[in-house]
Order: sequence, then C-alpha cells, then structure tokens
Amino acid sequence: MSEQTFEAVVGKILNDNQGTRVLKFEHQGQFYWLKQAEKLTGAMRFLKQSPAKALQIEVETLVMLASKGAQVPQLMCSSPDYFVIADVGPTISAWLSDKTLSQDEKQQILNASATALANLHQLGLAHGRPALRDISWSEGQVHFIDFEASQNSKDIAYQQRRDLLVYIHSLYRYMGPDHEMITPAIQAYRDAGGEAIWLDAKQWLTPWQWIYPGLRLFKDIGGKDLRPMFWLLWHFRQLA
Repeated sequence: MSEQTFEAVVGKILNDNQGTRVLKFEHQGQFYWLKQAEKLTGAMRFLKQSPAKALQIEVETLVMLASKGAQVPQLMCSSPDYFVIADVGPTISAWLSDKTLSQDEKQQILNASATALANLHQLGLAHGRPALRDISWSEGQVHFIDFEASQNSKDIAYQQRRDLLVYIHSLYRYMGPDHEMITPAIQAYRDAGGEAIWLDAKQWLTPWQWIYPGLRLFKDIGGKDLRPMFWLLWHFRQLA
C-alpha cells in the first residue's frame, strides 16, 4: 500500500481531531504541529478577537518573518481554519527543566536564545511575545514560535523594547533570581547588537522604578507574574 501524501495525513488528522486547537503529529519520520482556529463559546464570542482573524494574523506573520530571514518554523500548509508548521524542537523552558543537562549546557542554550532575539531585532523585526515557552532550540538552532501578537499595533522601537522586557520577565518567571545564568544571557543579547534596545528599555522603565520598594514585599511570595516584575526592575537598577 502506498504511503499517504502529507495533505491526506493532515486531512485525516483534521477529521479525527475537530476542536483540538494544537496537535503534534508525525509523518515519514518528521514531526509537525497542527494549529486550528479556537472555538469560542458563550460570551467569549463577543469578547475575544475572531479566531479565524487571529489565525490569519499568525500565518501572515510567519510568512513575513520567513521572507526577511527570521528564524521561524517552516509553514507546510494553511487554510482559513488551520495551519501546519514543522517541529523545531523543545522550547527553552523545556530545556531548562531537563535534569539531564548540565548548567553549562543550559547556559549555552539560554545564551543562544538571547542572541537569536538580538539577531531578530537587527533585522528590524519583532516577535510580539518572546517568552521562553515561545522560543525553541534544537541542535544549535533557535526558532521563534507562536506569533499571536499583532506586529502592526505600534512602531518597531516599541515592539522591540516590549520584546526585550517580555523576554527578561520570562527569564525570571521560569528561573527565579538565578542571576548567575540570567545575567550572562542578557549580556549575550546586548553583545549581539541589542545594546541600544536594552538602554531604551532601561530609560523607559525609569519612571516606574518608584514601585520597586513596594514590589520588594512580593519578591518571594508574589504570584508567577508579580515576582518577576520585581527582578525585572532590579535588573535595570544595576549600574552596568
């Protein structure tokens, strides 16, 4: 019996998994991700953006970034209701929780992600939400995934500054105040061409430093988003 074509495999998966928003599958020894438009119910149909529109924005962003040389997964196929991309390996957050890796190996992966973000910015581009769960690493290659945030809402300087702040917040969110690993990663971003954006982020945050003393109360007991805010401000209070 002849092997199914890629399109036939995708069609069967769609038929068998209606309503499953994200699904990983294998075809001829390679892994892929199928993402379908979200199915909204109740009041969410009026409160959230059209799922088809959101999906289309993500596809358009992938195509645009790939055309400009950004490190993004290959888009295999798409329609108004779904798209399929090639798998590009585990996320940075997954690698950090891998107990088989040494600290040096994790540092190399972390630094690679920071350098890749700086390279993306050097292309005059932005991700929109480069948290560690939205960046992958495999065999020395970094890719950015999950481009749900619109690329057109603000000017590029705003988007890149926001990228860096989200990235640093995510470092502290997943790793806590592990300055021994986080500081070199941020330095890798700065050394790879991100210094001007880092300085812009530092200046932008200056008017917000007044909340730093209050946040100190929550640096150990705050929620998963509040604790990293303290360390984000702490980072930009340093002299360097």
